[in-house]
Amino acid sequence: MAEHDVHFTRASPETVLPALPAELAAALKHADSLSGEQRRAALGRIAAASPRCLDVWASLAEGTDDDIERYAFARVGYHRGLDALRAAGWRGSGNVRWRHEENRGFLRSLEALRQAAAAIGEVDEEERCDLFLRQLDPDRRSTDSGL
Repeated sequence: MAEHDVHFTRASPETVLPALPAELAAALKHADSLSGEQRRAALGRIAAASPRCLDVWASLAEGTDDDIERYAFARVGYHRGLDALRAAGWRGSGNVRWRHEENRGFLRSLEALRQAAAAIGEVDEEERCDLFLRQLDPDRRSTDSGL
């Protein structure tokens, strides 16, 4: 019997979400340059036209001082993000890293959900979100702000 080297890898598969269309990215950049109610209205129009855009849900969650609104916007971004990850080949495990700009809308939504859960006293959900963030990107430190 011939001897063969067998090489195993323990690296988790990495998922990168598709890039935003240029027009959508430009609309988000413009909306983020606005302030107050103009910003929120512009983001709302983007969300209505492109409800699968994770970055818009993250921006809406990050842009409100109301904990319940933050929770709701972040939860939409989180669930839409899970759908997008599955469509990109993610099967419930593996890395989704911050270093890939395409993943940031989902990761921002998950971080906003963690923060909102903490603010409304949902300690179990806050802890699940924190653990999930660390599992998705092991390089993330739980004390990182903005991931």
